[in-house]
Formats: sequence, structure tokens, C-alpha cells
Amino acid sequence: MAPDETVPEAAAPAGEVVPAPDAAAPEGSTAPAPEPPPPDPVQLAEERASKAEAERKDFHDRMLRVAADFENFKRRTRKDLEEAEARGRKGLLLAVLPVIDNLERALEAADSTATGAAAASISEGVRLVHKQLLSSLEKFDVKVLPAVGQPFDPNLHEAIQQIETAEQPAGTVVKELQRGYGMGGKLLRPAMVAVAKAPPAAVAAPVAADVEGADASSPGEAEPESALAGEVEPPPGTGGD
Repeated sequence: MAPDETVPEAAAPAGEVVPAPDAAAPEGSTAPAPEPPPPDPVQLAEERASKAEAERKDFHDRMLRVAADFENFKRRTRKDLEEAEARGRKGLLLAVLPVIDNLERALEAADSTATGAAAASISEGVRLVHKQLLSSLEKFDVKVLPAVGQPFDPNLHEAIQQIETAEQPAGTVVKELQRGYGMGGKLLRPAMVAVAKAPPAAVAAPVAADVEGADASSPGEAEPESALAGEVEPPPGTGGD
């Protein structure tokens, strides 16, 4: 075979397709990036579980706050209702107390001036009405505040006058002009009272006792007068000329 002759390509077998030669890639183009691997299903499940747990805690905290606010609301509402009810009772009782005062004055007048069986029966009837009214007030936790014999308390008593007496210590309530009442542990109306005051004689008595004690403790002070009384004056004209 001559050197210039070429060997003919072998013909492809019948039925086979000869692949085309690779075309050259255009200049400036890049190869496509490889696709990322599929996410891990276990990691996805953990992320979803963590997110669900955070949402559950958030909802739980919100529900606790809502429940606490609701409890506070119920407590405030209950307190407001109790205070409103107490104010209503207080207004009603303050309107009833003057009636009790008048009944007590009527009883005092009847006891001092009543004569005969008819007057005594009327006085007893008024006394029963007064007792029944006080019993009805006790159902609303209204009680009479004792005053006579108690030390004067400006939170419970209203001083109207002072009475000089040595039978009670100064500052003691000796007379009740109008009763005081309390309701539910609180003051409903102060009592009008007269307070004991030390008489002037009781104040001057210790001073007189001190003076008498001072005179008795210095008996020798009168001796110069007795000594002078015993001296004899010389007759006139006997001077020491």
C-alpha cells in the first residue's frame, strides 16, 4: 500500500446508529451546577417537632396569663359588689339609726315620768319594739359600741362636753349622749359622749399637801422668834456712855 493512500473506515453494522462527534462547547458558557442532595427526613422531623414545642409553650404561657387575668377580674368584681352592697346597707342603716335614738329618748322620758299601769304598759311596748329593732340590725352585723367607762377614743367617740368629776380618771367617758354603732368591724357612727375632767379641788389638793409637808419638815425655823421673845430690853438711859 502506498503511503498516500488512506484506510477506509469500517462500515457500521446494519441497524446500529453511529453517535455524532461531540460538538465543541461555546466560549463563555459554564457547566451546570450539580443538584443539592435531598434533605435528611430525620432532621426535618426534628425541626418540625422543635417548632411545634415552642408554639405549644407560647400558647400555654398565654393561657396561663389569660387565666390569671380572669381570676383577678373575678376577685375585683366580687370586691366591688361587696363594697357596693355595704354602701347600700350603710345608707339604709344611717337612715334608721335616728329612729332608734328617738325610741331611746322616749323610753328615758317614760321611765322618768310614767305613772300608772297604762303608762307602764306603753313604756314596755316601746321597749319591746326597740329591742326587736336592735335584734334585726344584728342580722346585718350592726352592733352597739360601748362607750361609758371606756377611755376616750377619737376614732370611736365624739366629745360634746366635759364633766368635772373625781369618781372617774380624766379622759374617761362618763356619759353617753348618743350611741355609737359599728358594722362588719368598721365604724358606722361615732358615739356622742361627755368626758371626765379633773375638778379644780383635786388639782389644788397636792399643792396644799406639799406646803404642809414643807412646814412640818422644818420645825427649827421658829426658834429665833422664841429666842427673841425671851430677851429683855435694857432700860432707857443705861447705854454704855
